[in-house]
Amino acid sequence: MSRAEVEAGAGAVRVEDTAVRKPSPLWTFGLFRSELLTTFRRWRTIALLAVLAAVPILIGIAIKMETRDGSTAGGGGGEGPAFISQITNNGLFLVFTALAATLPFFLPMAIGVIAGDAIAGEANAGTLRYLLVAPAGRTRLLLTKYATTMTFCLVATLVVALSALTVGALLFPLGELTTISGTRISFTEGLGRALLIALVVAASLIGVAALGLFVSTLTNSGIAAMATTVGLLITIQILDQIPQLHALQPYFFSHYWLSFADLMRDPVYWDDMVRNLGLQGLYAAVFGSAAWARFAAKDITA
Repeated sequence: MSRAEVEAGAGAVRVEDTAVRKPSPLWTFGLFRSELLTTFRRWRTIALLAVLAAVPILIGIAIKMETRDGSTAGGGGGEGPAFISQITNNGLFLVFTALAATLPFFLPMAIGVIAGDAIAGEANAGTLRYLLVAPAGRTRLLLTKYATTMTFCLVATLVVALSALTVGALLFPLGELTTISGTRISFTEGLGRALLIALVVAASLIGVAALGLFVSTLTNSGIAAMATTVGLLITIQILDQIPQLHALQPYFFSHYWLSFADLMRDPVYWDDMVRNLGLQGLYAAVFGSAAWARFAAKDITA
């Protein structure tokens, strides 16, 4: 039995039937479910999630040790996206700090690895042709790969947030929060904003996922695709820090990533977040279309 028949489950179609049968929505769901199981069962994926979960733990322990003599974490101030000086007063701020710490590098790197391996990894393993034997079609398979990558985006972001919330609750007090604007909000409202921030962070990575998927269609080497995607991410973020490129920087997909901090204002400042999500949607459309055009014309030999 080929991998296509196994992964499609009950909705799998034999090779000789592909000319007369069309994939049903149930078959599509079976393919998506199979891709999710395959992705999250890999040791590489588990290791990436473990590293992401470890970041808030290390931050929390470091701040606890730094402030054990009563000093203020981060040198005072309490402003900025990291909220580092507020953690000792309220452990919920560790969620915001952990997301701010992982978003510039760790989260995009993890997404780049998963997206870069999506198509190229199958080609390298010799299973891509078998997947296309089933009546999914290249477009359906590409969309399934992208949906799987976006699911990983959400799971990875929530892993960081939940790890930070757990560590924050264990090491620091919880209670009402002081926003960047100086107003007080309840712990329940703060928890709701933390969830919204996690969702915004996950949505901020849809452009990276599309970029990685496009790179994955350009090569049959999963390692090359992953390395290229991560290399591009690092390059873009370096360019985003060069003052001489200030005219171009608003168009870099990483430029508005930390705008989620505006969710901790009262009232919430939405402008930069809307720009961020619009920019991510544009990158997703451009690189998603490029990935489809490349994959649709790609000569599948493996």
